[in-house]
Amino acid sequence: MTETQIRQEEQRAIATPRGFVKLAILLAICLGYFLVILDTTVVSVALPSIGQQLGASIAQQQWIVDGYTLVFACLLLTAGALGDRFGSKRMFVLGLVIFTGASALCGAAPTIWLLQAARVVQGVGAALLVPSSLSLLSAAFPESRERAKAIGVWGSIGGIGAGSGPVLGGLLINSWGWRSAFFINVPVGLLTLVLTLLYVQAAPRSPRRALDSGAQVLGIIALGLLTFICIEGGDALGWTSPWLLASAAGFVLATLLFLLIERRVHDPMLPLTLFSSPTFSAGNLVGFLINFGFYGQLLLMSLYFQQVRGYSALLTGLALLPQAGLISISSWLSGRVTAHHGPRIPMLIGLLLGASGLLATMAVTGATTAYLVLAPALLATGLGMSFTMPAMTAAVIAAAPADRSGIASAVLNASRQVGGTLGVALLVSLVRHGFIAGLHLALACAGGAFLLGGLLTFLFVRQQIHKQFHHSLNNGQEI
Repeated sequence: MTETQIRQEEQRAIATPRGFVKLAILLAICLGYFLVILDTTVVSVALPSIGQQLGASIAQQQWIVDGYTLVFACLLLTAGALGDRFGSKRMFVLGLVIFTGASALCGAAPTIWLLQAARVVQGVGAALLVPSSLSLLSAAFPESRERAKAIGVWGSIGGIGAGSGPVLGGLLINSWGWRSAFFINVPVGLLTLVLTLLYVQAAPRSPRRALDSGAQVLGIIALGLLTFICIEGGDALGWTSPWLLASAAGFVLATLLFLLIERRVHDPMLPLTLFSSPTFSAGNLVGFLINFGFYGQLLLMSLYFQQVRGYSALLTGLALLPQAGLISISSWLSGRVTAHHGPRIPMLIGLLLGASGLLATMAVTGATTAYLVLAPALLATGLGMSFTMPAMTAAVIAAAPADRSGIASAVLNASRQVGGTLGVALLVSLVRHGFIAGLHLALACAGGAFLLGGLLTFLFVRQQIHKQFHHSLNNGQEI
């Protein structure tokens, strides 16, 4: 070994974090991701309290959820490009600062309009955090086996964040009111910021990476208009309102322009060539459909327990626990099955199980249904969702070229967030003119979304999976 090589090895050894430093890095990145995912579900049990105190209609309450997920979904792809261009650590820190500050503003908001605006800002911070967190993990854990374990922890933390949201939210709201569900982010965000600044190293960047700003603006306009149509169509405006018809025309125009730009630019935000793979296209559609069904029904069941059954926020969180209690075990088991048999079988199992849970919930739910009758259906829904996710992720990433795995993951995350946004917007709008009847229709739509996902999986998802995914899947990797 030459003197130059020895010096390079010494520099690499110094630069490579060891022991507790690696633990601090993993903790910082996972805490940031945990906050982002937690805030997609923690608000579900807070909405009735918010509506009562701030005088918000159901449509206004929906915007508290969708304002966050809408911006989150729209900015994910561009946030990844910003991280590549300006540095993932810089974007992660900026996202933390924005998210933490917006959380404080949410907790202090005196009006529904300010709360909605603060949630939009939270979504900006969340979008900056998620893509950069994976880049920082990859840089901090360069060895493949170690990286797979780190990403497995990262994915499990996301599942815990999504699953614990209703329970944690119920506990906080029951003890200190709905504002505490936002204020809790502030000390955790500050701790994450300190750990990041002290221990997380910068990841390699690509200063020449294009941002594709035209497509970004059009994507926001298209998805924003579609969400507006879904939320406001069932409210005071009505489905035949000139505002909604104009919004529909604007959505179609913005979508067409978006696709035209993405076909022509040199470095597109959304490479349309990825969708030439049937597995990639079907996997992203399944991601859209399961989030559409699951997150729409999650908010509806929270409203059902509180507004129809008269449960407290804490009791509502506990009532929803069957949907989240086994998420980590189910995700791990799905990873094991996928590693040995490919993604198609576990995806079909999960989607059919989730559909059966949703349709069973529809069949038995009434104004006075005993909880013990509801619990098995809720459990089946949660198990189906968490069993589908790791296999679906593996199918999508395996279907993309190796050098496009990052953008493939970003596309899947965006598809899922768009699905959740529209699920909340459309399904909740169905209960405004009769809750139980509307709930049954919404659960039928949610179950149908899972069944459609199963059909797409059966027809288009390949059974094979690349060998490089076996190890990460055995560690329970998910998004």
